[in-house]
Amino acid sequence: MSIPMTMPLAFPASDNVNDSTVFDTVMDELRVPRTGAGRPRRRPDADIADKAYSSRAIRQVLRRRGIQAVTPERTDQKANRLRRGKAGGRQPAFDRELYKARNVVERCFNRLKQFRAIATRFDELATRCKAGVHLAALILWLREPTQDPLSDRP
Repeated sequence: MSIPMTMPLAFPASDNVNDSTVFDTVMDELRVPRTGAGRPRRRPDADIADKAYSSRAIRQVLRRRGIQAVTPERTDQKANRLRRGKAGGRQPAFDRELYKARNVVERCFNRLKQFRAIATRFDELATRCKAGVHLAALILWLREPTQDPLSDRP
């Protein structure tokens, strides 16, 4: 299965900054390719993320944009919500079946981490790190074997 490489890459200015702080930047640069003709969409159907992106602010951004949030609730957030009782609100919706598709993203990250400079965050400048990720993604894409649809051999 091939993953379209249209996901924008936004890197924090330093290692001390959380990745979720650049969430708005990533969402602004996001383009979802269409299967047919036409320009790419700017709004995906769903955002499948891990627990690090479970904050109330991120969920509000997604809700405002009309994007379904498929993110499990962190245990500390659940405990705080339950502690507050009725004032804590209801549990956020979570589609367990759709979340299973996240493994494709994790496998892509693991393949990118095969490149030492990316795995160790060797580059100090965000632009160089972004260029390295683009280069690694291109190398992985070119390495992927292609199969002739009419051939019976892999």
